[in-house]
Amino acid sequence: MNLPLSEALKKHSRQTHDSVDMLVLSMEPFASIENYSKFLQAQNAFHEVLKPIYENPSLNLKIKGLNSLSRLEQVAMDMQDLHVKTMLVDEAIPSPSEFESIGWLYCSEGSNLGAAILYKEAQKIELTSNHGAKHLSAHKDGRMVHWRKFKEQLDGLELTLTQRQQALKGAEDAFAFFKRVIRQVNYAEETV
Repeated sequence: MNLPLSEALKKHSRQTHDSVDMLVLSMEPFASIENYSKFLQAQNAFHEVLKPIYENPSLNLKIKGLNSLSRLEQVAMDMQDLHVKTMLVDEAIPSPSEFESIGWLYCSEGSNLGAAILYKEAQKIELTSNHGAKHLSAHKDGRMVHWRKFKEQLDGLELTLTQRQQALKGAEDAFAFFKRVIRQVNYAEETV
């Protein structure tokens, strides 16, 4: 029997997801405002790719409330709070297909669950949901409740085997893109 889509995405992308976590931790984003600023630049680049996905009319018919979930605006406000400039990405900006986009959404919404730990760390450098760490704030329903509801919607999607494979590829692509962006912000700082 096929795993529910959310479980298949988790299993398929576990190794890449873990490597993203390790890479983010290695940059010590909460050791200083300077490090956190680089993390924000990477988040901005990632959420720029996600914005049209959250606004996709076809996906909004399939996933209730999708267009209200983008965190790009919150990232932009955090950058403004801390006077962080947008980073120019060195590579072509991904443009995932509709079904690859499902994998990107899985990564983005799942990251909000892990953001609970990041938000606590952000408070140690005096960042809050009112200043500098808006994009790490919990969903109004609460992180776990929102994540369960989101996974239920993913699992309720009727996908062909090909579409499902595209969603799995999308999750891998999303994590891989975020890793490249994290490396770029760190490298750019080191070469200035």
